[in-house]
Amino acid sequence: MLLHLFFSLFVFLTLIDNGNAGVTSSFIRNEFPAVDIPLENEVFAVPKGYNAPQQVHITQGDYEGKAVIVSWVTPDKPGSSEVRYGLSKGKYDFTAKGSFTNYTFYTYKSGYIHKCFLNGLQYDTKYYYEIGNGDSARNFWFETPPKVDPDASYTFGIIGDLGQTYNSLSTLQHYMNSGAKSVLFVGDLSYADRYKYHDVGVRWDSWGRFVEPSTAYQPWIWNTGNHEIEYMPYMGEVTMFKSYLYRYPTPYQASNSTSPLWYSIRRASAHIIVLSTYSPFVKYTPQWKWLREEFKNVDREKTPWLIVLMHVPIYNSNVAHFMEGESMRSVFEAWFIEHKVDVIFAGHVHAYERSYRISNIHFNISSGDPYPVPDKTAPVYITVGDGGNKEGLAARFRDPQPDYSAFRESSYGHSTLEIKNRTHAFYHWNRNDDGKKVKIDSFVLHNLYWGQNHQQRKSNQNRLRSLILNRASTAQL
Repeated sequence: MLLHLFFSLFVFLTLIDNGNAGVTSSFIRNEFPAVDIPLENEVFAVPKGYNAPQQVHITQGDYEGKAVIVSWVTPDKPGSSEVRYGLSKGKYDFTAKGSFTNYTFYTYKSGYIHKCFLNGLQYDTKYYYEIGNGDSARNFWFETPPKVDPDASYTFGIIGDLGQTYNSLSTLQHYMNSGAKSVLFVGDLSYADRYKYHDVGVRWDSWGRFVEPSTAYQPWIWNTGNHEIEYMPYMGEVTMFKSYLYRYPTPYQASNSTSPLWYSIRRASAHIIVLSTYSPFVKYTPQWKWLREEFKNVDREKTPWLIVLMHVPIYNSNVAHFMEGESMRSVFEAWFIEHKVDVIFAGHVHAYERSYRISNIHFNISSGDPYPVPDKTAPVYITVGDGGNKEGLAARFRDPQPDYSAFRESSYGHSTLEIKNRTHAFYHWNRNDDGKKVKIDSFVLHNLYWGQNHQQRKSNQNRLRSLILNRASTAQL
């Protein structure tokens, strides 16, 4: 029995590594209607108390994981931008002072948006914090990650294209029961741009309250999608990403980025790079120059896992958004392979898909193989644009299934990446199946840097051992 189990595992991992037997799931989901939850629903409830803080969310505040940015909104007047925090519930030994701002969008005027930076935190520690004053004060907590270390274990959740429908609620609730410590969000937050005029801002507010049960307690690592662009000249609104940039700060300056839309952090044993699909990225642009330099800062001896987040997938076999990521692929794919990126998460397509390790870097228009080929030095590409938004699922996949596609299914869900050590991580995609979290696609992710380096070191050790033995034998003769 045990031998059979090991054999089955070997066959499974061989398929994962070698790119065989792609699967198109036949599951057809009986989904909730793809409509936004009414504003009067309790999931959008305004907290009790006059001018009480709402829409609370945190994100990592520095490069190494020893700081957080706390953000919230007060609806009626500025109030305090102060955060009181400490190591015991109700006992706040530290205080940080932040700032606030607000903005208008057509006739909508936002509440007062606060941002406060908490730094000098201890690793692997639970902190309690309080915002607001008097009867309107609210209390939360968060946990810092373990110290940056090659064998630090850590679990990330991955969510994309969430929105605020009943399907979105199912995804959020299932994620919150996953045991993950932080969310890697791959863009398309509120879908407020599906509304017009004053309601755009209203739906940003409702989404902030909707996700607060998670975002107030653990950091969400943000990225943008096309629904954050909000280019609406018919309303006189032509500043791209306006609502997002006011509401969702990122620690971009810690990685020497010049824009909040692309940046990098280290967390536990992972180096995470966030790219902006809808910002200029071709050669010589700021994002291109930044990424070229940031790859030089990656130290796989300290952070063995190299993860990239983007919105538009560069490998996608769904009819929806097919080949929209081709321009970014042509610019960055060679870098991804050169620097041994382990996995790339994207959204945009409202379905789930995972690729084998493949690449398409040998075609230059006039010569070379124009098709993706198996490549053990390439990342795994995973599309998780299945959070549950009001646009519904992307149900049509291209037929036949391409050789590069390992598994695909048109369902709502979320993923988790459980990093165990410097060489192995467990990945799961969890389908939201009629109110139950169901694990559908799972595999062991092998670290590209340490797997290959370990084999090389082992080969060098064997070669050195043979050399020593040969010299010993020669000396005896």
